[in-house]
Amino acid sequence: MAKIMRKVKRFWLGLVVIGLSCGVALFGLLGVIQPAGAAPADPLVGYGAGTTGGAGGATVTVSSLSALTSAVSGSTAKIVKISGTISGSGDVKVGSNKTILGIGSSSTLSGLGLVMKSVSNVIIRNLTIHNVTASSGNGDAIHIEKSTHLWIDHNNLYSDMSHGKDYYDGLLDITHAGDYITVSWNRFHDHYKVSLVGHSDSNASEDTGHLHVTYHHNWFYNVNSRLPSIRFGTAHIYNNYYQNVGDSAVHSRENAQVLVQNNVFRSVGTALTTTGDSKVDGYANASGNDYGGAAVTITRTGSFTNPPYGYTLDSTSSVIGNVTAYSGVGIVG
Repeated sequence: MAKIMRKVKRFWLGLVVIGLSCGVALFGLLGVIQPAGAAPADPLVGYGAGTTGGAGGATVTVSSLSALTSAVSGSTAKIVKISGTISGSGDVKVGSNKTILGIGSSSTLSGLGLVMKSVSNVIIRNLTIHNVTASSGNGDAIHIEKSTHLWIDHNNLYSDMSHGKDYYDGLLDITHAGDYITVSWNRFHDHYKVSLVGHSDSNASEDTGHLHVTYHHNWFYNVNSRLPSIRFGTAHIYNNYYQNVGDSAVHSRENAQVLVQNNVFRSVGTALTTTGDSKVDGYANASGNDYGGAAVTITRTGSFTNPPYGYTLDSTSSVIGNVTAYSGVGIVG
């Protein structure tokens, strides 16, 4: 009997050991596999760092144009969540100290642009904004003028290429000394004139010393130009993916300084240029880029080589995978 009991104990002990071993192995496996769609850590970095938007203020959810217009007005700190699709035409004027945040992946402004003029401390995240015509208000999906400390992150901005290039204006234009702005993890697509920084060759007196913008981890595809086109200012452009660009991607003009690092270009006419369209060329420094056979014309090497903030460069080989997986809506919010 004692012999039988010893065998039974050994049998159950063996089962426990096997179970523990399987559990450890399963735990180890789960520890290294990320859930599908899990986004990497995404703190605010770049020239827009320090922007807090509506943090600390009340949170409201809106689903109509009138409610949205009211909620984003004034300078009181507020987090404004958009539910569903709001359609219309013209501009929605955004006040200081606001966070505008889409819910899920379906929050949309159709035909309506967001305008920030003479304001500061605004965050716009997780929104689709599309088909804002040039004749509608300022004509841009997002228009920034005389405004500072902004973060434009994880949005989906587009129109279409079936109209002429002037039927729509910009998807994201930054003008009149706008400053300290980060543009990150957005999708810009199906559009002619995407992102202009500095609106005119004749505006040096206002723009010089301003227009500091960081573009990182954005996906530009099925577009024509201005990715960005920048006059007078300073742009740090890194870890972006450019795909199917008809004309030029990064264009530095009128003494602008650009630092272009670890970007990927596919089916692009001109990846980077510092000449053309203005009487005065711009400056550029570039490193680590995969141009994919695109033209590069740097007529003036710039002095901007070290941004005044900390950041991490992803390897060029990881850019396409990271940007296509984690940019756009439905990742945050």
